[in-house]
Amino acid sequence: MSIYNPCKKIPPSLVGIIVVIVIWQLLSLRPETSLPSPFQVVKETHELILNPFFYKSDTNKGLFWLILASLKRVTLGYILAIFIGVPIGFLISLIPFLFQAINPIIQLLRPVAPLAWLPLAQAVFLKPNPSAIFVILITAIWPIIINTAMGVQLIPQDYLNVGRILKLPWWKKITKIILPATLPHILTGLRIALGLSWLAVVAAEMLLSDDGLGFFIINAYNNSNISEIILAIIYLGGVGIVLDQLMSFLSRIWQIEPETN
Repeated sequence: MSIYNPCKKIPPSLVGIIVVIVIWQLLSLRPETSLPSPFQVVKETHELILNPFFYKSDTNKGLFWLILASLKRVTLGYILAIFIGVPIGFLISLIPFLFQAINPIIQLLRPVAPLAWLPLAQAVFLKPNPSAIFVILITAIWPIIINTAMGVQLIPQDYLNVGRILKLPWWKKITKIILPATLPHILTGLRIALGLSWLAVVAAEMLLSDDGLGFFIINAYNNSNISEIILAIIYLGGVGIVLDQLMSFLSRIWQIEPETN
């Protein structure tokens, strides 16, 4: 006879959220802290939560429009990173000279934090929006290049031998063998790059923009509004989860096998 355990029906993710809220509440009870409690955050930001679509002016609008502005920048920088990074990944894997020439540059620039690129981007582009897009591009491009190159290097030799035996033209080798074989690695790079893009846009908007979630956070900080900062952090995490799950879904759809027969 089994004993009924109601805790088994509680999702682990819900338990984790409850634990975080309890810890947050306890930390807010300290007399020397300025951290607002969960209830206080909801109370002070309920208008932003309930009215995300309001639009009074470019500097006074709801969170939906701020998120949309950030997503537009991410989309532009991310697409540029794909169109530049994937071809570079293929080229450095297929041409040894290019690998030897470009790999040191990749290893030198890859660890540089997004914030470090902001002054240089502003000096080059002079305007905030192109500078922010460049920061997203330079942050997202490295995992795309590296994972694409790794995917090409790990193609089974049997696949390439089949293409050689069938005397396939170079473009058919790429579309029928190389691209399908490397696609899982490319998609992994794209998924990592999307997450990094979302991180980079917030950093860029804090210093370079008058719009977006990053600007909202720095504006709330300047006004000592901790509740709005916490709300923005929650929205940032939520959008990040949605983007990651979207890439995971697309990865499952786009999985295709190389044609080797």
